[in-house]
Parts: sequence; structure tokens; C-alpha cells
Amino acid sequence: MTEENQPSPDQTGRDRADSTDLDLNDPPQPGSSRLPLPGMAGIALYMLAVSAAIAFGVVGHHIPPIFLVVSLLTACACFGLLRLQKWGWALSLAAAFLLMLYQFYLLFRLHQLPPGVMGALNLVLFLYLVRPEVIERLR
Repeated sequence: MTEENQPSPDQTGRDRADSTDLDLNDPPQPGSSRLPLPGMAGIALYMLAVSAAIAFGVVGHHIPPIFLVVSLLTACACFGLLRLQKWGWALSLAAAFLLMLYQFYLLFRLHQLPPGVMGALNLVLFLYLVRPEVIERLR
């Protein structure tokens, strides 16, 4: 092979692998990770479970069909939050807050304890979503 046909050092596999390896001496920068926090992933799974529960309620004729819109919005909130989108965070925040209000209404107006427990859970989820660590992970 002539010099013109020989691969240059930057074209060899070894040199390319060395240049793409992470430098283990550099600590990761805060906010540079693009994975959701464990709490965000848990809230997204909760939103998916709420969406499925509403959809099954509509199919079983326990809930009016208009609630399929709510089911669709909570499913969108789930996937938007997992992708760290601001709109997914906003939908999840609104869903947690509105569910909390409705469930506390059931607790105080109709004196039903189980919705009160779920309302307390939604309050905790709402307070988690407004933390600065969660907001700075969003795109």
C-alpha cells in the first residue's frame, strides 16, 4: 500500500475508540443526565395506571364516555414526563392537582376515607413535581 491508501491514525478503530471513551477523571456535571429521576418514573407509571383505570371504568359503563378524554390526557402526561418534556410535566402537575382537589372534595363533602388517602398521595406527587431538581431535568 502506498502512503495515500494507508488509513490515517484517526481512521483506525483503536484511535476512534479512544477518542469516544468517557474520561473517568471528569465527574458528571449536574443536570447533564437525561434520565428521569426515579420519582418521575414512578409518577409516570401512576399516571398510566390512572389512565387505564379510567378507560376500564368507561368500558364497564361506570364512568361517562367523556372521561376518555381525561384518560387520553393522563396517558399523554405519562409519556411526556418519561421523555422529560415540559408539556408532560405540566400535564402531570395538573392531573395530580385536579385529582387531589376532587378526592379531598369526596373526603370532606361525602366523608369517604379512601379518596382522602388517594388525595394525600396526589398531594405528595404534586409537591414532588414542583421541586427544583425535577424542573431542571426537563427540556
